[in-house]
This record gives sequence, structure tokens and C-alpha cells, in this order.
Amino acid sequence: MLCLGVMIRFYKPVLFAVALIAPAIFAAGSSVAAPKPQSLGTFNNWAAYYYQKGKSKVCYIVSQPVDSKPKKVNRDPVFFLVTHRPADRVRNEANTIIGYRFKKGSTASVTIDNASTFKFFTSGDGAWAGSKETDRKVVAAMKAGTTMIVKGRSSRNTLTTDKYSLSGVSAAMAKIDSVCK
Repeated sequence: MLCLGVMIRFYKPVLFAVALIAPAIFAAGSSVAAPKPQSLGTFNNWAAYYYQKGKSKVCYIVSQPVDSKPKKVNRDPVFFLVTHRPADRVRNEANTIIGYRFKKGSTASVTIDNASTFKFFTSGDGAWAGSKETDRKVVAAMKAGTTMIVKGRSSRNTLTTDKYSLSGVSAAMAKIDSVCK
């Protein structure tokens, strides 16, 4: 599991920290040094980054929850990301890093504006939409929405709820769309 120490509560330091560790998230297990992400800007509650992977770029947007419950649960930092990897023909890959190991066999739910709910498959401390079609729908709902709720169940059977502001997600997505075509 990704271990970043104590939860950082302010966006700018956290977004900087995730920019430094994001390549390791995507290339876990690689013996090659991770490339350094470059900022594409901060857009309200979301930040956009890219890094070079060979001759291609990888772009992603990232945010942290504005609220998490229960309050006194020991977790690593929590993130939601949307990634483009043009060389792999991956676009709009939505995933969360939940800050703990998910309960085996569990799913995570992502609800946008109490209107659209998506089930994500889980593995370790991450969860993904699982199909290009679902990724596309999640990103479309995020762009149209104002709030996103991510719920998951830990290996210790604790149910967590993370609330994200979607303010800035459309601008951040537009930025990575233009950089990672």
C-alpha cells in the first residue's frame, strides 16, 4: 500500500505531493526511476499534471476529498484521479486511491450529485471503473456535477465516505485533453 505518512489537510501541499508520487502509482513495481510530473495548473479543487513516458505523455487530474467520514480512522492520503495514456489508448481512466486496503471482494461506489452511481472494482488500495464506457460516463457526470461521493469498505470492515468538490474538474480535464491528445 502507498504510504505517505500523515494526512495533509491543505490542497496545495497535497497536490504537490501527489505530483511527486503519481508516476510511482502508475508504474508500481518498475525498477526504472519515475519521471517527474510537470504541473499544468490548479483549477479550484483539481490540479492537472503530465509526465513523459518514453516518447508519449501521460496526463492526469487529481483531487483530495473536502470531507471524509468517519473522522478518526487511520488512513493514508486519499485521492481521485482521471488519467489519459495516449500510447496505451487509455482516455478518461477514473480511479481512486482510498488510503487503506479494500475488503477483498468489495466494490467502491462513486455517486455524483445523488443522481449517477457507479460501481468500481477494487484491488489493494485502489478502485477503477473497469471499462472505457463507464470511465466515459463517470467523467461526463463529473463535468456536469458539483459533488462526488466515494464510499468504500476497508479490510477491517470500516465503511468510509469521501466527499469531493467537482469545482474545477471541467477546466482541469480540458487542460489534459489539450496536452494528451
